[in-house]
Amino acid sequence: MSEYPAVARRLWHQLEPLHATLYYSPEAFEEAAALGYDVGTRWPSYFAWRTAPLGAAGPELVSATYYSFSPRMVEQYVPLIWSTAAPAKVLEARLRAMDRVLRRLAGDRLTPDQLAEAARLARQAAENAIPAARPLAAANLDLPWPTEPHLELWQALTVLREHRGDGHLAALLTAGLDPCESLVSFAAVGAAPEERFRSRGWTPQEWRQARDRLAARGWIAPDGQATDRAREGREEIERLTDRLAAGPWRALGRARADRLAQLINPLLAAVFESGHLPKTTTLGIGRIRVAY
Repeated sequence: MSEYPAVARRLWHQLEPLHATLYYSPEAFEEAAALGYDVGTRWPSYFAWRTAPLGAAGPELVSATYYSFSPRMVEQYVPLIWSTAAPAKVLEARLRAMDRVLRRLAGDRLTPDQLAEAARLARQAAENAIPAARPLAAANLDLPWPTEPHLELWQALTVLREHRGDGHLAALLTAGLDPCESLVSFAAVGAAPEERFRSRGWTPQEWRQARDRLAARGWIAPDGQATDRAREGREEIERLTDRLAAGPWRALGRARADRLAQLINPLLAAVFESGHLPKTTTLGIGRIRVAY
């Protein structure tokens, strides 16, 4: 069996937190507030930041590409986010936010040469991320590449993150899990607490109905716990996700992938030391996975 699915998972554990700083850092909330978004909750800016590469997407497209969010929740924010700021303005502010975040996090942890090398390697991997049937990865690949190495690095990691995420949705579909079932099964195997996923807009009744459907498939035991079948099913989803994410790393090669991992480690440490990411996110990354 190819070694690259394992490489894909290992590199994802490193690139996911770096990408996710966009959704939690104070600089990003400041930029979002300057655009006019309500930053009392993270969702308006989250939907704006992540969706902007798609253009002024409507709720159906966003629900389809995000998958695990309730369509009703999506409709609360989309298309309202575009009446607050056009996608082009959001993309400009997104880069300003990440410029500030990465300059703070990088400090003197990486030399300019190391940062340029990391950006070059990450971009090579990202440009080998085949975008077919991967709309969020493709949308980010369509964006112009920033000239500053730290922003080039972040954009490349974002392409790779969304490439993996789009593949993960294909794995969920292959397993026959609908959007709510994907979260219920994810929580049932102990990947993250239910409360975290309830924030994605599903009602208690919808959550119970999804649990009942999973029970009928043998994924949930009478006591509400995940069965061995569920754990095996979720692991197969992750293995398929790894296989679908392996292409960019196979193209880059093991030695250069290892070098990229080495180069971004100091930035990863800075992200965790900053304390911006919620514990559920960092635990999910450390244990196995994060819901997209």
